[in-house]
Amino acid sequence: MEKKLDLSKSVYDLVTEYPEVTEIMKSLGFSEITNKVMLNSVGKIMTIPKGAKMKGVSMIDIVSAFMKAGFTLEGEMPNLQGDEAASAKDAPVETVATQVEEPKASQNTETNEEDAVTDSERVEQLKGFLKRLGTGEELGAVREDFASQFKHVEASEIMKAEQGLMREGTPLEEVQQLCDLHSALFHGSTIHEQMDAEHAKVEAVLEAQEKSKSVVGLVETAGHPLNRLTEENKALDELIEAIRPKVADKTATYDDVNTVRQLSVHYAKKGDLLYPKLKVDYAIGGPSMVMWTVDGDIRDQLGDLAKSSQSVDDWYRRFDELLTRAQEMIYKEQNILFPICAENFSKEDWYQIYKDTAQYEDIFGVKRIAWPEADAALAAQTTKSNGDDNAIGLIGGTLTVDQLDAMLNTMPMEVTFVDHEDINRYFNDGEKVFKRPTTAIGRDVYSCHPPKVEPIVRGIIDSFRKGDRDNVAVWLEKQGRPFYVNYMAVRDQNNNYIGTLELVQDMQFAKEHFDRIK
Repeated sequence: MEKKLDLSKSVYDLVTEYPEVTEIMKSLGFSEITNKVMLNSVGKIMTIPKGAKMKGVSMIDIVSAFMKAGFTLEGEMPNLQGDEAASAKDAPVETVATQVEEPKASQNTETNEEDAVTDSERVEQLKGFLKRLGTGEELGAVREDFASQFKHVEASEIMKAEQGLMREGTPLEEVQQLCDLHSALFHGSTIHEQMDAEHAKVEAVLEAQEKSKSVVGLVETAGHPLNRLTEENKALDELIEAIRPKVADKTATYDDVNTVRQLSVHYAKKGDLLYPKLKVDYAIGGPSMVMWTVDGDIRDQLGDLAKSSQSVDDWYRRFDELLTRAQEMIYKEQNILFPICAENFSKEDWYQIYKDTAQYEDIFGVKRIAWPEADAALAAQTTKSNGDDNAIGLIGGTLTVDQLDAMLNTMPMEVTFVDHEDINRYFNDGEKVFKRPTTAIGRDVYSCHPPKVEPIVRGIIDSFRKGDRDNVAVWLEKQGRPFYVNYMAVRDQNNNYIGTLELVQDMQFAKEHFDRIK
């Protein structure tokens, strides 16, 4: 059977259609193609001609390699003239002759309707599609209309459309419920404009390539936070694919669920380190309002599944649905969240995020590795001076900053202070059950909590500010250990509210003590 390779298709689609494409591309220098997560993310927005331009690989060599492998090339062909004309002599005559086609005059002069649409109009159109989904219209019909009007959609446009809906009054819960449908609608469509003969289109594509290149560069940098997050996604995706046959034949167990539940650590890193920074520092609130909520829903439902009665049909149906949602979240991260972070975060931001990732346990067998560039930058940062010149006079005596810092860090509890303006001002150092990234200092306390928890935190602090309550105590179990969490209003000598103190104490020692004396 004739093997036809359409160069206008994405690398992902070509590999799916012809698995041998993987080895051919690898031999040409595209080693990333063997990384499943990269293939499932960047591979869906990348064509062979675009990839060749980014990596500086001659299309003549690519065409020749595929011709030798028995492929007939078709679709939107790259221009093999000009800069590559000199190398054309090295390719078979029939290859060049059959692959170079002069563009038709009509193709050069016809107007691309999509190009004439402004950014704001595009966002409004996307909002329209999302609203149609919200009314319950069938996904297939909406997607068909979407495909007829859009060749591509940018991650930022999806984000703007979702934010626009929320500004217009669409409840967060509705946007959250539609999140998975949004992903299905746009899946495979978050691609940059295709190469075209028109000069304006070419310029747009080159700009898009640079953006893709920036996120790919960070993902491929050993030790970088995006590298570790991507490796975790790769391991999770492989785990899900290994479990799916067991779910299908109903042999999966609670152990399989608990293994997948390691994703809660991955989601915690996003919730602590990425979402709040995007929202507070860069005014990009879509991911924190939508993706963060979906993360929590997936995590909570997996936890419920691990405890629920294993009634065969319903249990396996729920497990299968959660595996699908987890894979959809991988897609959203690689194609929406990570590119947005790569485009906005500074090097200093990434250095601090890297430092904070040391708090989190390794999952899915992915080990935290050093990022030498960040280690060097962090080591060069100015440290506070030592000595009595930084002494602090207190009612009960005098302490140096170093002494006070060491004393607070020695206390067997987690200490957090939020000032009267609801800004995080301090937390002590050390291992914590509730992670506190250093980037949260100077940020409002509400940005550090998922959307569904934020109203509770606001309620507690408001009751302290009004004088209705002085403390709220909560007992909870985490990782099989009991914890006592006490929120206390901090007031000055005149009983004016000046902030909120949170103390978290591991009470396992007390539990073991009382178990012994029973």
